[in-house]
Amino acid sequence: MKPAEQEAGVIHDVAVIGAGVVGSAIARELSGYQLDVALVDSRSDVGDGTSKANTAILHTGFDGKPGTLEARLVAEGYHRLSEYAKTTGIPVDQTGAVLVAWTDEQLEALPGLKAKAERNGYTETAIINSAEVYELMPSLGIGALGGLTVPGESIICSWTTTLAFATEAVRRGTHLYLKRAVESVDVSPELSVLHTPNGEICARWVINATGLGGDILDREFGYDRFHLTPRRGELLVYDKLAGSLVDRIVLPVPTAKGKGVLISPTIYGNVMLGPTAEELSDRGETATSESGFDFLLTKGRALMPQLLEEEVTASYAGLRAASDYPDYLIEADAEQRYVVVGGIRSTGLTSSMAIGAYVSDVIAKAGLTLIAREDLPDAPQMPNIGESFLRPYQDSKRIAEDPEYGTVVCFCERVTAGEIRDAFNSTIPPQDLGGLRRRTRAQNGRCQGFFCGAAVADLVSEQGCKSTCATAETLEEVRP
Repeated sequence: MKPAEQEAGVIHDVAVIGAGVVGSAIARELSGYQLDVALVDSRSDVGDGTSKANTAILHTGFDGKPGTLEARLVAEGYHRLSEYAKTTGIPVDQTGAVLVAWTDEQLEALPGLKAKAERNGYTETAIINSAEVYELMPSLGIGALGGLTVPGESIICSWTTTLAFATEAVRRGTHLYLKRAVESVDVSPELSVLHTPNGEICARWVINATGLGGDILDREFGYDRFHLTPRRGELLVYDKLAGSLVDRIVLPVPTAKGKGVLISPTIYGNVMLGPTAEELSDRGETATSESGFDFLLTKGRALMPQLLEEEVTASYAGLRAASDYPDYLIEADAEQRYVVVGGIRSTGLTSSMAIGAYVSDVIAKAGLTLIAREDLPDAPQMPNIGESFLRPYQDSKRIAEDPEYGTVVCFCERVTAGEIRDAFNSTIPPQDLGGLRRRTRAQNGRCQGFFCGAAVADLVSEQGCKSTCATAETLEEVRP
C-alpha cells in the first residue's frame, strides 16, 4: 500500500486530520458506513506523534473526574479496546496496578480515590496497608504507608493499536494521505479545501483530530475556544533483566499536574520509569534533557532503589496536549460541516474507540447521513510484538511452514527475517526505520541496532524500500 494521491475533482465525504490513535480510530469507525473517508497526517507514518511515545497503559478510568465526557469515554473505551485487542491480536497484559501512598496526606486521600472510582462505575479497588503493599511489591523503597489496588489496569502496545485502527480503516476503503501537513483551510458550507505542501484535499466534512495542533486548526474555522500547551514527558526504559522487580504498575497518588511518575512493566518485557511533566512552548521539542534524567533518577531512587542498579536500554520523550479546556472538547459545527476533537489528553489511547463511536453520533446529529455497510472485511490480525505472547521465533509450527520466522536478525528483541518481510508487505508498510521499529521491535533492544543494523539494512533493501531507512548511512544517523 502506498499513501493515497488526491485525484483531480475527488471530493471526500469526510476528511479526518490527524492519524494518531484517536484520528485513526475515528477513520475506522466512519469507514464502517457508506462514506468516502480520508485520513490525513503531516508525518510519514500513522501514530508517529504523541501516540508513539506514552506510558501505554490501558486505563480502567477509576480516577477520572466523575460526570465528565472524558471519564465516560475512558470507561467505555477500556471495554471496547480490550475486546478489540482480543479480536485483532493487539498485545494486552492485565497486570493490575497499586496506587502507593508515601505520606500521611496521600494515605488519607485513598478512601476518596476509592469512592471516586465507584462513582465512575469501577468497583474493584481495595485499600491495603503497608505490609500488604510490600507483599505485592517487595522491591519498593522504604516508606510506603499503604495503597489502593486497581486490578483492571493493563499494559498495551500503543504502536500496534494505532496501526490496527489505520489498517482496518484503509481496508475498509479509507484514503490515507501521509506527509500532508494542513497549512490552511478554505471553508464553505458545502466544501472544505485542505491546503498542504503536496496538494489540496477536498472534503464535505472535516474532523479535527490533530492533537497538539488542534487549537491552531480550530482557528481556521473561526474559533478560539481552547488552547494547548505541549507538556513533555520523559521516560527511562530499563533492560528486560529488571523485569523480575516489577510485575504490575506502581502509580503515585495523582496531582493537579497529572498522574506523576510511575514504574511499570511494558508489553515488551522492559520496565519503564516516568514520565516527567514539563510545559514547553515548542510543539516539536521531543529531545530528552539532563534535568529530566536527574529528576527521574531522584524519583526512582526513592520509589525502587534496586531498579537503578539495572541497565537503561533507552530513553525517550513524548509531548502530550495540556488543554485549558477542563474536559474533552468534541463538538460539531453543522453550518461549516466541521467537528473538533480537542484536548484529548494521555487518556486518548484508552478512550480512542469510544471517541470514534461518539464522533459518529455527533456528526450524524449535525446532519451527515450514516448508512451502515454490509460488506465490511474481517478485522485485521496484527503481528504480535508483545513479550508475554507467542512470538514467531518461538513458534515451531510457523517456522516449519516458513523458515524465515526462524531466522533471527535482531537478537536483542528476537526479531526475525519473516517479521521484517511481513512488515513491508503489510497494508501500511513502514516508510522509515522508526516505522519498522514500531512494527517489529527491530533495533529497540539493549544494543539499539549496533549489532543488527547491517543485517536489518540488507533486509530492508531486499524488500525494495525506497525510503530513507534503506541506506546504511541513515542507520548510522539513528544510532546513539
